[in-house]
Amino acid sequence: MTTTSDNANLASKDTLSTFSIRRHHVRWFLIGFLLPIAGGILAYSLTASNVSIAPAAPLTDTTQNILDPVPLTLPDLATPPVGDIIEFVVGRNDTMERIFRQAKLNLDDLAAIRNLPGLRDTLDSIKSGELITFTHIDGALQQLTRRVSATELLSIRRNSDGFSARVIDTPLDIRTTAARGVIESSLFNAARAAGMSSDVTMRMANDIFGWDIDFALDIRPGDSFNVIYERKYRNGEYLGDGQIIAAEFTNETRLYRAVRFQSADGEIADYFTPDGHSMHKQFLRAPVDFKYISSSFNLHRFHPILNIIRAHDGVDYAAPSGTPVKASGDGRVSLAGTKGGYGNAIILEHGGGISTLYGHLSRFAKNLRAGTRVKQGEIIGYVGATGLATAPHLHYEYRVNGVHKNPRTVSLPDAEPISSHYLAEFQAQSSAALAQLDRSKAAQVAALPSRALSP
Repeated sequence: MTTTSDNANLASKDTLSTFSIRRHHVRWFLIGFLLPIAGGILAYSLTASNVSIAPAAPLTDTTQNILDPVPLTLPDLATPPVGDIIEFVVGRNDTMERIFRQAKLNLDDLAAIRNLPGLRDTLDSIKSGELITFTHIDGALQQLTRRVSATELLSIRRNSDGFSARVIDTPLDIRTTAARGVIESSLFNAARAAGMSSDVTMRMANDIFGWDIDFALDIRPGDSFNVIYERKYRNGEYLGDGQIIAAEFTNETRLYRAVRFQSADGEIADYFTPDGHSMHKQFLRAPVDFKYISSSFNLHRFHPILNIIRAHDGVDYAAPSGTPVKASGDGRVSLAGTKGGYGNAIILEHGGGISTLYGHLSRFAKNLRAGTRVKQGEIIGYVGATGLATAPHLHYEYRVNGVHKNPRTVSLPDAEPISSHYLAEFQAQSSAALAQLDRSKAAQVAALPSRALSP
């Protein structure tokens, strides 16, 4: 079976189409048999050039639904059909018809397999870089295989009635691993040294602890993390990372812990504190990916343009012009237009007396207007320098009953905790995940002295 890493290696050769052909040689021997009447023995030996190849045994009947998974140990895989094998890497703008023409395969066979139930869309949805394997005899298709998902392989095979198709289940091997690190210079350096991918690192920072910790400003040398997460394998080959199961982060002296909970009915799949409160707050701490804070919340700031002492009731996040600005929480747009020194501005009403303001925008998101409902994280505008601004940045304000609060330090309201309906299920999952986290931490800490003594 061709693996994902094979695909990547082939695709990296920067060619639209890559062929690799292996010829299967077949030799048949017919053993001589005794002729009673003549009383002699006649030996016959026929080579492959004198023997016609019978059609491959049917894999299934032609009415088989393509969506029915079957075990991996099929005769289809155990006894591949005879013929030449072409491994084709799909190039940009390739279609199945174009591939058949380049590979000199019979177009009538393509028409036949496209007419199989449920196959037309699947065959037309090929993507650049994926690998398709063909087996053929003088252009007559014997078998076509391509991966349609991480766990499914499509196999189309010629049989006595034409062609049949099956989806073969190729389940992944999910293994859990642990990573622990102490930050010296940056989170990414520490995570890389602990063996974590950048994807896992970003998910830990953004999807789990990002509501409680500002990873751009709050990280200090000596901060530490401990993560239990999944790694995906197929046939022993590493394919990528899965979900983070549990994690903890120590920021200065404060410890944050989180576990992933997925309910059996699929209604919940998120991260929670050990006592069942969502890690997601009702508001984002910073609604833009910024370079640095150009001006903090300060009630006695000297204004750089007006040259007077004037309260700075928000936080200025410096970012390149055009950087997306996100709604910090669910709400309704009460203003989307110009507002004095704020320039292009948006005000969102969130309920409970809370409102947020986003100023100096270059433009607004399409179709955004007063009365529009928005969700947390939805793009509402883009960084600019309109109004009284000396450089591109987002001016962000957080107000409670009209009173300005420091967005970086205000206590943000929690999301709804897990309902009593899911509490027992959550406790069973979370206790197991936290126990695994504790065992990993204890094992890693216990190993520190021996590593320190190593040369």
